[in-house]
Amino acid sequence: MITSVLVANRGEIACRVFRTCRESGIRTVAVYSDADEHALHARVADAAVRLPGTASADTYLRGDLIVKAAIAAGADAVHPGYGFLSENADFARAVTDAGLVWIGPPPEAIEAMASKTRAKDLMGVAPLDRDTLTEADLPVLVKAAAGGGGRGMRVVRHLAGLDAELTAARAEAASAFGDGEVFVEPYVENGRHVEVQVLADTHGTVWALGTRDCSLQRRHQKVIEEAPAPGLTPELTAELHALAVRAARAVDYAGAGTVEFLVADGKAHFLEMNTRLQVEHPVTEAVFGIDLVALQLRIAEGHALEADPPPARGHAVEARLYAEDPAQGWAPQTGRLHRLAVPDGIRLDTGYTDGDDIGVHYDPMLAKAVAHAPTRAEAVRRLAGALERAAIHGPVTNRDLLVRSLRHEEFTSARMDTGFYDRHLTALTEPAPDPLAPLAAALADAHGRSRFGGWRNVPSQPQVKRYAMAGEEHEVRYHHTRDGLTADGVRVVHADAARVVLERDGVRRTYDIARYGDRIHVNDTALTALPRFPDPTAQHAPGSLLAPMPGTVVRIAEGLTEGTPVQAGQPLLWLEAMKMEHKITAPATGTLTALNAVPGQQVTVGSLLAVVQGT
Repeated sequence: MITSVLVANRGEIACRVFRTCRESGIRTVAVYSDADEHALHARVADAAVRLPGTASADTYLRGDLIVKAAIAAGADAVHPGYGFLSENADFARAVTDAGLVWIGPPPEAIEAMASKTRAKDLMGVAPLDRDTLTEADLPVLVKAAAGGGGRGMRVVRHLAGLDAELTAARAEAASAFGDGEVFVEPYVENGRHVEVQVLADTHGTVWALGTRDCSLQRRHQKVIEEAPAPGLTPELTAELHALAVRAARAVDYAGAGTVEFLVADGKAHFLEMNTRLQVEHPVTEAVFGIDLVALQLRIAEGHALEADPPPARGHAVEARLYAEDPAQGWAPQTGRLHRLAVPDGIRLDTGYTDGDDIGVHYDPMLAKAVAHAPTRAEAVRRLAGALERAAIHGPVTNRDLLVRSLRHEEFTSARMDTGFYDRHLTALTEPAPDPLAPLAAALADAHGRSRFGGWRNVPSQPQVKRYAMAGEEHEVRYHHTRDGLTADGVRVVHADAARVVLERDGVRRTYDIARYGDRIHVNDTALTALPRFPDPTAQHAPGSLLAPMPGTVVRIAEGLTEGTPVQAGQPLLWLEAMKMEHKITAPATGTLTALNAVPGQQVTVGSLLAVVQGT
């Protein structure tokens, strides 16, 4: 009987596993890096053990330290979450060799499926031979043999660019997974990403728990997932279930796992088997009314599953909320998360709480929001509405993208595929802030000021304030009068520091105001208060390339020195932040007149990296 569980991961998944453990009466143990000393997962556990070393992602990959931490804290079992150690057979063996219970599949099953190339061979699917590829074989997909999350993945449409993409993929895979092996497979255009959740015990029972559709992906990373996958025929669903069960049985699987496919033209193409719990597992839990973590614990204790899984009911949709800014090329964002709250009735899985800091070292996912309803249309509508009304105060997020995606006609009619964002990302991310938000912010700020302080010697002269909103500056003008605050074309129904009610063209709207220094949140619109007169010292020369995020310079383009001619869009250097590489390109055709970055250099937001003088 398991009495205490250490989770060999951080953030949202650690908090998620701890929740089930607490409900089961099991003590919890967290591990944390220096950067995570005050993280939520370390605070909510019954015990927490510091992992010595630097505050980086690698800290959580030290299996030897994690086993020592489990023993020191008195844990008798280890749950790997869904980090890289969850698919590391050597770590699984180290756990069991230490006399601890491993809450995961057998090491042999992990080894059989850990490499995508070995998994494909097991399922009778051969990768492409790079040396015999021709233009007729394109497009192809370069993928990392280890790991996932879109890292080390490249779509290649021209044979001339294949070698460069292979080199880049190997470098990213080695950095992310410690394994630079990559392979090439056919790229299925406009397919759907469909997966099957499997659960197997040690007594020979394997459950296929329906299907999930994860087609909405950006940079090969899942954004919105749902269960069941809509629009599949009963025959295709049965085939997917059979293939998933076959994969699990082929490696004597035990525990929770996911078998992934691309579906196109009514056919299923095997991709891989992930020998762990998936980020999107809550939609399956909602539809089947189960707790997959609780079932993982029971299987690890040797209990048998029922002969058949419970019946599926309704539909569930999950959206991943990321701290990232579309105006900065989706660069990860850091800073203080002042508030994160969704309406009642929505499941929110997160590793953050109000007041936590979002750092540079880890994945920028803030939370997963999940809605369940009797029908797909109701679940989609419920989730979109909840996200729209959510209070998310802090760094810029992808909330608008999520809401608009959920309401896009192609998604609501279930006609989406993996090319959805290739077609629609620009339109879905066009700024559309409330034009009255700056006025509401200004009126809230003006409330409480002395009447004398608000007066002008010349009554016709308005008060003026400036805000940055959606990448643009907005100037607001209003008046203090004997009857209160007024603004042209708008009736001010009410204004105080936290709430403003405005009426225009007979329509009244309420604005909730929250202010954190110069950062202001007006309902779901974020603004930054600007000084009345810009600071001349904050200006940079034209063509300056500034670091969009804190991170590390990992490499400089070959042969690049000051005085080198460059073309617009040419890659100049790469930053690594939050476990991903970010390409910095030339803003215009011209000459590189300054290069201030060197490999290994740590940079902060706004650091001057290079200057390109246009021709």
